[in-house]
Amino acid sequence: MKLNLLLGMILCTTCVFAQEAEDKKKFSISGSVDTYFRTNLTGPNTAFEEDGETFFLNPGTSFADRSGFSIGMANAIISYEGEKIGFVADLAFGPRGEDAVFLSVGSSNIVNQLYAYYNVSEKVQITLGNFNTFLGYEVISPVGNFNYSTSYMFSNGPFSHTGLKVGIAASEDFSILLAVMNSTDFTEANFDGSYTLGTQLGYKDQLLNFLYGNQTGNSDPTFQVDYTGGTDINDSFFLGINATYNDTDGSGFYGAALYPQYTFSEKLALGLRAEYFGFHEEDIDDDTVFAATLTANYTVGDLTIIPELRLDTWSEDVYIDNDLNPSSNLASFLVAAVYKFN
Repeated sequence: MKLNLLLGMILCTTCVFAQEAEDKKKFSISGSVDTYFRTNLTGPNTAFEEDGETFFLNPGTSFADRSGFSIGMANAIISYEGEKIGFVADLAFGPRGEDAVFLSVGSSNIVNQLYAYYNVSEKVQITLGNFNTFLGYEVISPVGNFNYSTSYMFSNGPFSHTGLKVGIAASEDFSILLAVMNSTDFTEANFDGSYTLGTQLGYKDQLLNFLYGNQTGNSDPTFQVDYTGGTDINDSFFLGINATYNDTDGSGFYGAALYPQYTFSEKLALGLRAEYFGFHEEDIDDDTVFAATLTANYTVGDLTIIPELRLDTWSEDVYIDNDLNPSSNLASFLVAAVYKFN
């Protein structure tokens, strides 16, 4: 009798510990830290103003825009993944994180993402909360990008949304996403009753995205269409592509970029971002820029060293050269270190 009782206690204890171990595996903490050094090669690295006009001292895109030694962000992602339910709390600290949530205030300015989801079935997932945008090729976290500096298309948004989205896996290759959200990048609340509708049609690795709706501060609705895709040319060569068009009452932006990347080994890869981007407005000539960014990724364990050479050429003289003369070109160099953990 005592032996049976003892065996029963051992069995129950083992089941409890096994269940606890299984539950613990559903929780995870991951993230990254990044830091960098950046300098201009064809212009000064200090502020410059002449005749009341300020000249740009960086490419004009998000995040990696400071001169000298700087920091990006510390990113901590706490998540729970159950069979039916789950959540993600994505926290970002530092300049990169602050720039990503620029419309948040108080304690919310460290929240990059915060959402819960429910798997209605194997093919349908409902998500409610604040999530990074589904448009575009690049993302906020440097871990998800090959280039460390970001494109003009990414920098002009959107960054994030708050709302409800439904993801449907219609088949093994075809997916649909439907969303209703607050104004773009207004992540904390809806202040004026403006809502944005979003749709994504996916076929394998090719995504066609749409946004439409009134944005806070604009009386006319904003429309944006975005295509993001990529293909493996062979085992070593990958080609990515992004194109976008944004319009609000005749004004907005457009652009396209190619992302060829070649992997030499498990440690070394080389990639190029070639982007053409412009702002458009009725009866006004477009301001355009061509930006070529050559980037290497050298990986040592969970650490990636990223040297990068970038040349931005605008249709107008928005920079100055080393002789303090107006210039349409800016060449810059940076080297970044990105460490990821999980």
